[in-house]
Amino acid sequence: MWWLFSIIFSSIFLFTIVLSIPVAFDVGGRDSGLVYSLSLFIYYLAYSAIRIATPTQSRIRSAVSNLLRLSQWVIIPSLLIWALGKFAVDAGSTSWVERTLGGIFQSKSRSWNEWLFGRDGVVETVMLGSWENTLQYAGPVFQLLEGFCTLLVIQAAGQITRWLVNRGRSDTWVIILLAFSGSIIASAVYFLWRVAQFPQISNLDATLIGVTMTTVTFLCAYGIGSGRGNPIESSLLFAYVVLCVYQIFTDYLPSEMGQETAAQPEIPPLPPIIMASYSTLLHVLGSLPSAIHSSLAFLYAAFQTITPSVIISLAYRLFVFYSATRIIPSVRDLGARALMDDPSFEDSETANKVLGFLSWFSPSILVSVYTSLLLQHFSTSDGPDGWTLRGGDVGGSTWRWINVGLTIVLYGVELYLGTGESEHWKVD
Repeated sequence: MWWLFSIIFSSIFLFTIVLSIPVAFDVGGRDSGLVYSLSLFIYYLAYSAIRIATPTQSRIRSAVSNLLRLSQWVIIPSLLIWALGKFAVDAGSTSWVERTLGGIFQSKSRSWNEWLFGRDGVVETVMLGSWENTLQYAGPVFQLLEGFCTLLVIQAAGQITRWLVNRGRSDTWVIILLAFSGSIIASAVYFLWRVAQFPQISNLDATLIGVTMTTVTFLCAYGIGSGRGNPIESSLLFAYVVLCVYQIFTDYLPSEMGQETAAQPEIPPLPPIIMASYSTLLHVLGSLPSAIHSSLAFLYAAFQTITPSVIISLAYRLFVFYSATRIIPSVRDLGARALMDDPSFEDSETANKVLGFLSWFSPSILVSVYTSLLLQHFSTSDGPDGWTLRGGDVGGSTWRWINVGLTIVLYGVELYLGTGESEHWKVD
């Protein structure tokens, strides 16, 4: 029963983080968002460090852990209010180095305490600047880790499917898995067709798409034909490459995308059945009582501060990172214990220790990954808008292409080093 409450509280925590950080950026500006995310990072870093430092069966650990777990319901809104109240005015579009040097030479009338620890002081400016630069430089690292963890998920999926096929009722599982693989490939082809209809694709973009899709199609066919792969692995790899290509040409569009017209767009954002359901849902919500309607309006306004590309990228990265720390060890052990228990640092294998480290510090990693994604979708201006969310021109398509290339190369190396025998995957 406790696992159900754990899932509910984890979902509420994730929901709070997803909403509060972009609200801090959108309402208070860059400095407020950075201060809030940095304070959350430090809080959960200290929380994880305390849990690791105290013995597992210690009463002190249990008391401190429960206290910190309960205090986060007060700490998170308090930090948000503090960040919005104290750091709502941005310092402009200058870099943190320029602001620091400017403060050094323009603060002769300030005391040493204010100069170091006061508003726009050296400590504040250096910490925010270091945090911002760290997140910006960590963006490519998170992108490459996404591809690597995706390969781990694909390998785990292949292991599960071979285990299912090698046990009883194998013919039934083969039919089900083939149908599932076909649906994945069909969906990926649909989104690839939508990418091909985008008018902003240049000759270079078309060449990159053609080379990439040809290579991944060849690898998928070779893996299935040689027996070193299977349809599930091939379909998941194909779908991931299409996802990256689709995000490149939707997430990273130029911000000046033509003039606004009253005509309907050539390509609808979603299939018509989903759009019709969305309109019906809005009509139903409009008839709710005013109190509930106001609450939902607030949530809607909060979600408006987040672009869909950020949500999709965050959801996918959370899934593959979680799979790398929990699902993959459970598949290896062929048990459900690893899904419910935290990986331990006392495990003998080095991989388990690394996964345990990632699992313990997952809240801090979540905050850093999410803030890094948001920084890729924010822009600053000297006008009244200040620091606002934008839908594109974030300059990350190069690293997505590099990630796609490395993922394909690593999968090709895996196929080359693998064997066509299935005994390695068979479980008696």
